[in-house]
Amino acid sequence: MSALLVFEHVVQRFGSRGVLAGIDLHIEAGERVALVGPSGAGKSTLFRLAYGAFAPTSGRVLIAAPTPGEPPIDPGRCDAKTLRTTRARIGVILQSHGLVDRLSVRANVIAGTFGWRTTFDSIRAIVAPNADEREGAREALARVGLAERIDDRVFELSGGQRQRVAVARAIAQRAELVLADEPAASLDPDLARDIVALLLEDARERGTTLLCTLHQPELTHGFDRVIELRDGRARSARETTAA
Repeated sequence: MSALLVFEHVVQRFGSRGVLAGIDLHIEAGERVALVGPSGAGKSTLFRLAYGAFAPTSGRVLIAAPTPGEPPIDPGRCDAKTLRTTRARIGVILQSHGLVDRLSVRANVIAGTFGWRTTFDSIRAIVAPNADEREGAREALARVGLAERIDDRVFELSGGQRQRVAVARAIAQRAELVLADEPAASLDPDLARDIVALLLEDARERGTTLLCTLHQPELTHGFDRVIELRDGRARSARETTAA
């Protein structure tokens, strides 16, 4: 398996309602892919399948194993330990940010590393982070232009700043695959462009794989591929070589 993320003949139904009607999609390691389509097209369902929230009705979702030569992982059907280590490799950025408002910005960024920690160590890192953890959070926040807000509570931030913290959390996680689900949907046009540019810049610099759902076609510039999801099926909307 050369791709990092593969959808093989994926069908998803919820009761009598069909959402995905046979998705075949290969995403290579280091590729930056935008997923576009109308509301209700199944973009968020595709993300949840990639994260192992549930198994597809039929077909398979596969993620390349961390060690070359090992068989790929099916996140919807693997055991709990394998799912936990697989999710630690995946950074998820949601339209709703997924942050804890009353915790500090630092604590929310450090939360990106929980997949690699025990429960006790996760609590310790939030309550009493060591020097390396504090510096790691600061460096991630500096990448998104928010180092000066590291000690603030999340509820003190604007919507655009919160989305930047969510990006910093994925950076701190050192995720191989970043799933950004409508990261710019609730932002004004300038902030939306800034957030998408941050995601693309981070993916290029770290060599990570980025799959990003977008409502706004004008934000797809700079992605290697644009895939349209419509009526439960995926088709290539544009292929380009990003600068």
